[in-house]
Amino acid sequence: MAVDYTVIVVYLAGMLAMGWWGMRRAKSKSEFLVAGRRLGPAMYSGTMAAIVLGGASTIGGVGLGYQYGLSGAWMVFAIGLGLLALSVFFSARIARLKVYTVSEMLDLRYGGRAGVISGVVMWAYTLMLAVTSTIAYATIFDVLFDMNRTVAIVLGGAIVVAYSTLGGMWSITLTDMVQFVVKTIGVLLLLLPIAVVKAGGFSEMKAKLPTSYFDPLGIGGETIFTYVLIYTFGMLIGQDIWQRVFTARGDRTARWGGTVAGTYCLVYALAGAVIGTAAKVLYPKLGSPDDAFATIVKDELPVGVRGLVLAAALAAVMSTSSGALIACATVANNDIWSRLRGAVRRDGEAHDEVRGNRVFILIMGVAVIGTAIALNNVVEALTVAYNLLVGGLLVPILGGLLWKRGTVQGALASVIVGGLAVIGLMAGYGILANEPVYYGLLASLAAYVAVSLATRPTDEAVLTTWRERLAGRSPELASEPVPAHQ
Repeated sequence: MAVDYTVIVVYLAGMLAMGWWGMRRAKSKSEFLVAGRRLGPAMYSGTMAAIVLGGASTIGGVGLGYQYGLSGAWMVFAIGLGLLALSVFFSARIARLKVYTVSEMLDLRYGGRAGVISGVVMWAYTLMLAVTSTIAYATIFDVLFDMNRTVAIVLGGAIVVAYSTLGGMWSITLTDMVQFVVKTIGVLLLLLPIAVVKAGGFSEMKAKLPTSYFDPLGIGGETIFTYVLIYTFGMLIGQDIWQRVFTARGDRTARWGGTVAGTYCLVYALAGAVIGTAAKVLYPKLGSPDDAFATIVKDELPVGVRGLVLAAALAAVMSTSSGALIACATVANNDIWSRLRGAVRRDGEAHDEVRGNRVFILIMGVAVIGTAIALNNVVEALTVAYNLLVGGLLVPILGGLLWKRGTVQGALASVIVGGLAVIGLMAGYGILANEPVYYGLLASLAAYVAVSLATRPTDEAVLTTWRERLAGRSPELASEPVPAHQ
């Protein structure tokens, strides 16, 4: 394992070096939070693919393939569909808004009073997303070094917190590009063909497994529908995803770069399912489907290649973890803390802005590591995160983009009713049940439409400012407050 260890140590050291280099570029709020809105198509595509394809997509995707066969690709496939929809239909408009957070978009659209409540919901989502990624370090480091769970979480989490705190989005962008390359080589070009060959090829796999393993709908129609509802729509509205859209240097980059990233996700989804199916042939009696990835890597790959593929798994986890962490800190600082204390910040206060956001990344990073140590169930934590996001924020965000008659009162009612409905239904039906997100989303939609129609339309001055910003014609700074209109 000495060669494998060397590969991993070099990779981790490289991540820290990237963080240090990124610190030299992050001299303003815009540079620190959204990489100066300067990413071109290649870097934008790579970093977007890196953030959406995390530990759940890699380790979890292979696990679903082990359990269900090719239809196990549907979870990651739904993520890819969401990214494609975001890129084709919404990304150009989102990029032109020149904001930093989803809550700032809501304030701009509705008139300046929706931020704190929506910020709390988005903060809870990004926190739990970061926690689920951080928990995954325990699985990888256990395979690598037979390491204690808590120590593994602290080690992996500390590296991500370090490079994210140092250089913000620039460091995360640079590390994500490296992670994208490592992930592509490790999973698609090495693990996928080796796993298929070790399993005897597709003909042998078909001979040894039930036909349901090769049914594209074998996982079940209701499960597929739930994946689309949660993950496809979740991609449209998550702060971690939007913050990457904000890094694009123009409409074309956001649209076409995101389309390339979404297509890559579809390929990655199928690859994970095939690897899991091959693992089922090789190891039919594993205790847990989530052990499939680590087992096939540990037992079937040659020295050196094994280290690179495990580095790819680390890359998948770290890219999502760092993206969720900076999103969590950005929301906590800009949407909650600054508003609650009544602070008005401007880009001219560059060094104070950067320092303040660094502090929040560090604080949120410690909170994420602590929460990850306390929690055991990754699936439950991820389900809570996406249920809150979709149930509480999907309707007011898409409503604001698509329906002129939506009002700030309707948006607030939608967030509150949808969020509380999801929480209550999860308590009643269970966290992993499908009903909370179904009924929570319907309650959110009903509240949004009913309250919007029952209240005065949004002030025309607010809508004019909104339309100007959507068209990319407004020179206003994103950090400036949006005036509230009665």
